[in-house]
Amino acid sequence: MRVERVDFPYRLAGRRAPDRPPVLIATVVEAAQALARTLKVAPGRIALGGRSMGGRMCSMAVADGLAAAALVLVSYPLHPPGKPERLRTEHFGALELPCLFVSGTRDAFGSRDELEAATSAIPGPVTHVWIEGGDHGLRGRDPEVAGIVRDWIPTL
Repeated sequence: MRVERVDFPYRLAGRRAPDRPPVLIATVVEAAQALARTLKVAPGRIALGGRSMGGRMCSMAVADGLAAAALVLVSYPLHPPGKPERLRTEHFGALELPCLFVSGTRDAFGSRDELEAATSAIPGPVTHVWIEGGDHGLRGRDPEVAGIVRDWIPTL
């Protein structure tokens, strides 16, 4: 399967602070459209996703109308650590496609119960895979995460 990595403009510029969501979402849209052209497929045949904020921006782009086959959301940042009242889920109701959430059981950005409750608002099919002992960074777990995604994609 072809995988394309995209860096946001703030990272390319060497800045630590992310751009505002409209810039980040536009980057996702442009990258998805470019990949669809390169592969000569409809944009709706591509699974989009990312880790943490990158995945969130992909999900927001899809909620705003970007066609995609599925979303792969690794360490979705449900809320800022210690601020469960500041949920980042306002767009979940517009996600009418398969969504894979891969999260650590020790993620400070959202507990298992919090994430499973929040994702019940997603009308598309949702799959959760929990990595025991993993925190938000899932450091050292890349092979495991890649295997989970590799095994899930063909089920679409």
